Amino acid sequence: MSDYKAFLRSGHAPTLLASFLYFDFTFAIWVLNGAMAPFISETFSLTPAEKGFMISVPILAGALMRFPLGLLSQYIGRKSAAMVEMGLIVLALAYGYFFVDTHSEVIAMGVLLGIAGGSFGIALSLGSGWFPPRYKGLAMGIAGAGNSGTVLAVLFAPPLAAKFGWQAVYGLAAFTMLLPMAVMAVLAKEPPDREHQTLREHTACLYEKDGWAFSLIYVVTFGGFIGLANFLPTYFYDQFHVTKVEAGQLTMLATLMGSATRVVGGWLSDRWGGINTLTAVLVFVVVTLVVCGTMGQHLAPTTLLFMLCFAALGAGNGALFQLVPLRWPLTTAVAGSMIGELGALGGGFIPNAMGLSKQHFGTYFYGFLVFALVGVAVLVMMRVMQIRWTRTWAEKGGRARVNVAETRPSTARAR
Repeated sequence: MSDYKAFLRSGHAPTLLASFLYFDFTFAIWVLNGAMAPFISETFSLTPAEKGFMISVPILAGALMRFPLGLLSQYIGRKSAAMVEMGLIVLALAYGYFFVDTHSEVIAMGVLLGIAGGSFGIALSLGSGWFPPRYKGLAMGIAGAGNSGTVLAVLFAPPLAAKFGWQAVYGLAAFTMLLPMAVMAVLAKEPPDREHQTLREHTACLYEKDGWAFSLIYVVTFGGFIGLANFLPTYFYDQFHVTKVEAGQLTMLATLMGSATRVVGGWLSDRWGGINTLTAVLVFVVVTLVVCGTMGQHLAPTTLLFMLCFAALGAGNGALFQLVPLRWPLTTAVAGSMIGELGALGGGFIPNAMGLSKQHFGTYFYGFLVFALVGVAVLVMMRVMQIRWTRTWAEKGGRARVNVAETRPSTARAR
């Protein structure tokens, strides 16, 4: 308890709360089409491959929005960028309510939902910006726990779609954005760690090996989380023939675990080290993915395995973003947005891989297998690169160094 009080006193708790709510509600909007996929697919009689593509569009669009929004936040401030983004989301949802009636319009709506997916880098940097390095992992874990918005989407969107129609859910979702907008406007304060730098300095991580290495790790941890969270309602509905609402409830059980353990992952990484935590996470994710693919029609053990897999993925997300501010202490927002953008692109891979596997082989197993193999490759890559990381900018295992300013890596040394 004393450690928790010390953590709260070391930063600005109201800003952290505003960041969490901002990320939570925008995340819920981002995954709306995935949560309602069984309804939308039934309306337009989509093939498995078409389902996978439809689900992947918001993920891919959101991934592409992350870096531009992160860069914008460095010039107008993270709080202002968050307010602009939430205003655009309300307009996008209004379009969905009034104008979306065809399959092509659903795809266009998926692109607009991607605006909500761009909140990641801003939310984490805004929430953690007031906290010192030793608490960055926990602060980012709390802000990042806003991916619990997936729980809100899969829990509430299916029953609302069943009662009012899936198009009406867009309109109802627009009103929910008023809460995080009000909290952000009243409580949040721009952190003092903002610096005016050139575009080249802001985008330096794009030219460094570490930036790409972190992005590949995030392909597995966050790409796995967002891709599976969007696809599981369709998977449960098609594979086990449960109702559309039950498919959302089963997905909620899994995604809730991933959201809760993101904080745990950040906390563990502050103490045990982000590299050590990620090693355990990647091993666990690979094993559970392969076993999930072999479970056939066994609903209960499959659900339990997904819960364990999501718990590991959530912890992995927290662990990775304990390392980001250690590696890029002055450009955390932009580095985080770039990593988040490239990593989230991995989430678009999963629904497409699952749909193609089902359509061409009659089973989802090969979709699970391919993503597990990606996890193995990323684990090997990370274990090789961590040798240099622990010599230049992190303590053994990936913990924070005592004097960050003296241990900040130079661009030349990181290449």
